[in-house]
Amino acid sequence: MAIDWQQLSAKYRDAYIADLTTLVGIDSARDDSKATEDYPLGPGPAKALNAFLGLAQRDGFEVKNLDNLVGYVEYGEGDDTLAILGHADAMPAGKGWHTDPFTLTAKDGNLYGRGTSDDKGPALAAYYGLKMLKDEGIMPKIKIRFIIGTDEESDWTGMNHYLDLEPAPTLGFSPDAEFPLINGEKGNVTFESHFEGSNSGDFTLTEFDAGLRENMVPRDAEATVETADNEQMVTDFTAFLDEAPVTGDVNVDGSGIHFHVIGKAAHGMEPKNGINAGTYLASFLTSYAFGGDAADFLSLLANELHDDSRANKLGIAFTDKVMGDLTMNVGIMQFTAGKGGLINTNFRYPTGTGAAQILAGLQQATATMNVTVEQGKEMVPHYVDPEDPIVKTLMNVYREQTGDNDAQPEVVGGGTYGRLMKRGVAFGALFPGTQDTMHQADEFQPEADLLKAMAIYGQAIYELTK
Repeated sequence: MAIDWQQLSAKYRDAYIADLTTLVGIDSARDDSKATEDYPLGPGPAKALNAFLGLAQRDGFEVKNLDNLVGYVEYGEGDDTLAILGHADAMPAGKGWHTDPFTLTAKDGNLYGRGTSDDKGPALAAYYGLKMLKDEGIMPKIKIRFIIGTDEESDWTGMNHYLDLEPAPTLGFSPDAEFPLINGEKGNVTFESHFEGSNSGDFTLTEFDAGLRENMVPRDAEATVETADNEQMVTDFTAFLDEAPVTGDVNVDGSGIHFHVIGKAAHGMEPKNGINAGTYLASFLTSYAFGGDAADFLSLLANELHDDSRANKLGIAFTDKVMGDLTMNVGIMQFTAGKGGLINTNFRYPTGTGAAQILAGLQQATATMNVTVEQGKEMVPHYVDPEDPIVKTLMNVYREQTGDNDAQPEVVGGGTYGRLMKRGVAFGALFPGTQDTMHQADEFQPEADLLKAMAIYGQAIYELTK
């Protein structure tokens, strides 16, 4: 069946923009402080899920909501299932935006707003790819389920709930990464180093706070310090800002010196794309005579973790010829005098190393400190053979739609729902050469790219189910 997919997708432009405006308008970051029985992850993720399902109901699809944690859109019948896995949740907006993060804003050909790139824009483009098939009267030969999670940015609660209740898909893709195609994803493990809250010496660390999520490079960091010589420390901080690749400010009041450092947010899968405000602030503070647990907290950040995304200082650097480097993101840093502190480190690792080696490195680095290191969630590396039919089919579609005949599948440090299936991959929607603003302020995706992705998804779904 001959279809000009790009010409067809252009007809849906206005409808797509209107629906994306609706989805971006919902602050769908997980918020456990607002969790209820009806909204187990807080109201935002559930509202975004229901908005997505509402669009599909409007378009005549069968839909199902599973306890406001996950939902799906179904089309076609058959024993096998092609799954398209997207997510309606988004990262917290954070600071530093030049537009309202929850108002879809068109500027210079780009669409700005939280979720335009990760993952509301791409997921909606994939949904429109499915909608085009239905509107054209094309009936797939296997069942298609477009599954929408609500917790991809945290613990994957929604998608795990789906797998508890529904049969696992046979094969599928997640529109939650980049083109041409991701057939391999590194392992992913998080550790927390816990400190008690003692201080001693001439300087007291009253508070330290940086980071929103483990998979974001922190843009902002704040600390409060008490000392007898405020003037000298303020002068030193001003000089530090002149030399370091960060900005910030400082003020003094009756409770101490208040420091604020501004770096650059980025996706935690490649920390080199950001500037970690927290570790930079710690690198400034650690030269002063702090003591006790506060000194250990600052020392670990500044001397072992700062500006070392490949974890060389921990002695655990590792590279695989297929999957690339192990990477480390220092995502959350918190300390409160008298109460305690934590440092959250997230590692993306290739085949050949793993959580045991990483833990050993952290334990060695903290051996002389009063620190407890705890392992959190882990996902092992995932890889689909480039010769697998799903990889070959999707690559052929991408090449046909873009003319990029040299494109090859890739391995990344990001973790997508694609890894939940043995034959699952990530497919778009960030094109080569387009700026990656996922998890950052001023997140955007070019409008033309999203419409082109819609065409690619339409043909891909057609080819995989004909």
